[in-house]
Amino acid sequence: MDELPNRPWNPLAPAPPGLDWKDRMIDKIVSSMEAAVAGIPDGATVMIGGFGTAGLPVELIDALIAQGARNLTIVNNNAGNGEQGLAALLKAGQVRKIICSFPRQVDSQVFDGLYRSGQIELELVPQGNLAARIEAAGAGLGAIYTPTGYGTLLAEGKETREIGGRQYVLEYPIPADFALIKAQRGDRWGNLVYRKAARNFGPIMAAAARCTVAQVQEVVALGELDPEVIVTPGIFVQRVVQTPGI
Repeated sequence: MDELPNRPWNPLAPAPPGLDWKDRMIDKIVSSMEAAVAGIPDGATVMIGGFGTAGLPVELIDALIAQGARNLTIVNNNAGNGEQGLAALLKAGQVRKIICSFPRQVDSQVFDGLYRSGQIELELVPQGNLAARIEAAGAGLGAIYTPTGYGTLLAEGKETREIGGRQYVLEYPIPADFALIKAQRGDRWGNLVYRKAARNFGPIMAAAARCTVAQVQEVVALGELDPEVIVTPGIFVQRVVQTPGI
């Protein structure tokens, strides 16, 4: 096919010779979980949505385990439950560091063992600060001031400032190379809607990552998602994959 002319693209213009109009459609659907996590390299920072098991993209995590990327930095609300999902990724020895707000709970035995034996690094971040730092990355901010953590061990070595008579701590954004999130429905443009509390960190992680991969229960045709209820616009999503068997 001849090279296209170097001029602004007009979606209403007829397709150039040899180029079918379908070739110009945006389609972010990938065919498998394996394809969805392709290209995640060793050493990447990967955000994983979910609040405990709610909204956790288990199938994408399983695909990442099979893919084999190592020395990962994981950003999540907690450090895994039982021995499935995020805990399985930790158990596989693929995570160098985890940034989270709630690392220990009754079934966090995998993380506990790794941390006590010095096999994983932990950056503990209060949950509000975690969300705010992820949002800051998505908004392109250089840093934020937050009162949370002031006067505690979490503020040691960090810049502080008094603003309006209140003490604040300087915190930096948390960006990511990839975000793995779960939504209820999505279309080929990457527009997403979530199911209730399973939304949790998904929208802000999608905005903060260079490449967002969304695992959805249902892929729908364009126009089926009411624009007024779309939570994550497709501009923040690069890959969409349907959960097998759904």
